[in-house]
Amino acid sequence: MNKKKLEELIRLVEDSEIGELTLSGPVNTIRIVKIPSRAAVHNHDAVTAAARPQATPAVPAVEVAVAEAPAPADDTPDRDSGLVPVVSPMVGTFYASASPESAPYVRQGDHVNKGQIVCIVEAMKLMNEIETEVSGTIVRIAVENAQPVEFGQTLFLIEPA
Repeated sequence: MNKKKLEELIRLVEDSEIGELTLSGPVNTIRIVKIPSRAAVHNHDAVTAAARPQATPAVPAVEVAVAEAPAPADDTPDRDSGLVPVVSPMVGTFYASASPESAPYVRQGDHVNKGQIVCIVEAMKLMNEIETEVSGTIVRIAVENAQPVEFGQTLFLIEPA
C-alpha cells in the first residue's frame, strides 16, 4: 500500500467514530487503531508497530501496525479441492437473510447462479449484499448468522457447476 493511501486511511479513522480499522492482504495486515493519547500507545501481541504518522498539534494520536498475514484458517479450501470460496470483502457482521423474519438467502446444498446474492455483510450500518462469482452448489456455510467476519474470511464454499 502506498503512503498516500495509508495517510487517507489514517485520516478516515481520525475523522470518524471508527475505533479500529484492519486491512488484510496476501502479504501483510495493516491495523489502524485510534487511541486517546500518545501515552496509551503500546505494542500488541503478534503485532509489530511499523509506522506512526508524524504528529501535528491538531492530529490525535493513531497507532498503525503492520503484521504478517496469519496462517490460513482450517476453513480455507485446498487449491486442489476444486471448491470456490465466497469471501467477505470487508470487516463486518454476517447476516444469512435480509431480516430476522426472512428465510436465509441460501442453505447448504442449494444451487446458486453467478451474481446471486448469498448473504449480507453489515459494516458501519451499511448493508452490503454479497454475490457469488460462480454458479454451483453451496457445499459449506462457514459462518453463523450475526457472527462478526474479517476481510477475506471464507463465508461459503461452492462446488462449481
